Amino acid sequence: MPSDDEVVQTAAEAAEGVIFARFKQSAVKDFDVTVTFEDGILDVDVYLNVPDARDEEDQVAEDAALAARSAVDDLFADADG
Repeated sequence: MPSDDEVVQTAAEAAEGVIFARFKQSAVKDFDVTVTFEDGILDVDVYLNVPDARDEEDQVAEDAALAARSAVDDLFADADG
């Protein structure tokens, strides 16, 4: 069973991976990935500020949060497998 810290780290890394796969680091003015895992409940919040890509920010933030959740699902599946 993964530790809470492992879950949070896995989710955060997955979210950041999506952000920087879609945008060059120099294009991202600010971002924040907040992950909590308490009592078996995962909460992921992604804030993204990319001035030259305002129309894409929301979609990429949503994709990053989904990737974080998926990575945690995989982490638990590997632990059970």
